[in-house]
Amino acid sequence: MKNLKSQPVSSPIQVIDRMVTLLDALAAEGSASLKILAAETALHPSTAFRILNSMILHGLVRRDEAGAYLLGPHLLRLAAQAHIGQDLRSIARSEMEWLRDQIGETVNLTVRQGDEVVYVERVSPQRMMRVEQVVGSRAPLHVTAVGKLILGEAGESVISDYVRRTRLPAYTVNTRSNRKQLLADIQASLIRGYALDDEEAELGVGCIGVLVRDASGAAVAGLSVSAPMERRQLDWVGLVQETARRISAHMGYAG
Repeated sequence: MKNLKSQPVSSPIQVIDRMVTLLDALAAEGSASLKILAAETALHPSTAFRILNSMILHGLVRRDEAGAYLLGPHLLRLAAQAHIGQDLRSIARSEMEWLRDQIGETVNLTVRQGDEVVYVERVSPQRMMRVEQVVGSRAPLHVTAVGKLILGEAGESVISDYVRRTRLPAYTVNTRSNRKQLLADIQASLIRGYALDDEEAELGVGCIGVLVRDASGAAVAGLSVSAPMERRQLDWVGLVQETARRISAHMGYAG
């Protein structure tokens, strides 16, 4: 049994300190009873019980049939996504560079976080006028080519929830800012296997987006090409799809 009492990390919010201490104890033990966790963290059992129950509600902790506490599915899923993200960047980089060299435009790798896509990797050409998305920047799902495909994969009920939650703010005059427009665009994109951003996030910028899949077939990322609208060519679609197929194959996808 590892003693965590000598490793306090103080923050202004005491309940977060206690939650992290409990998670550290669970990570060290694998599974543990309330009595052990209270002893390991120097928390009163009733305090530990309340915090653990709250974490169970959020999937950070779970209990097995014997009543022991373990790390929960949501926490494990977040850890897996972080690991996948690291693998994706290293796997995708060379394929993205190949695509950039074929078309001479910026290539992006994005992942979903909540109602947005986050740019996690980018390769750009050496040319004066180019479109660049900063790594770490975000954009709403409905204004990006990849985001529309991600919504389409999730299904119409998820799209409806997204529309109700976000109200589809317009970024340009071309943004699909009502449910009917967005649904029509998403359905067309799913049928043809790629999506377009026709100056919907930024005037003058057009994108082509496709999905990247893992061994289970789940869409874990999006690959897109960004270019000034006057230079974007639909002839690139096959190259973008081929690059996504290669990255997906590296991730174990055989479809």
